[in-house]
Amino acid sequence: MHDLTGILTNRILLCALTAWFVAQALKIPTYWLVEKKLDWRRIRGAGGMPSSHTAFVVSLTVMVGAVCGFDTALFAVSFTLAAIVMYDATGVRRETGLQAQVINEILRQVFIDGKPIADDDLKELVGHKPLEVLCGAIVGLLTAGAYILL
Repeated sequence: MHDLTGILTNRILLCALTAWFVAQALKIPTYWLVEKKLDWRRIRGAGGMPSSHTAFVVSLTVMVGAVCGFDTALFAVSFTLAAIVMYDATGVRRETGLQAQVINEILRQVFIDGKPIADDDLKELVGHKPLEVLCGAIVGLLTAGAYILL
């Protein structure tokens, strides 16, 4: 039986978690630069610049390749997972965000003088623009590079 405390020393997992955290933390200043509002809730929010999902899977994939080999089945699985996550981030999840924007605008126009149907708007930041995914990939690559060099 394997020791579960090995999770705490798994460099591949720690690198992926670090990349996710760095990307999430970067959302606060990038949101401020664009919206001119400081929103600390961006640290836990989906969507926005950079894509933390992309940073997570890209750093995972690079670390798997560096540790296990780029010619292994494990790297192929990681690479495929990363491709699916990035495609989903720019495709399905992005469209969901665009639909939420349209629905929110309809609600604003219909209920200008009346009571809103819901207290909260739909989440509009659930997907990513291709640039956000690219920046997430860069965060993932840089984080993995730092872990490889350490």
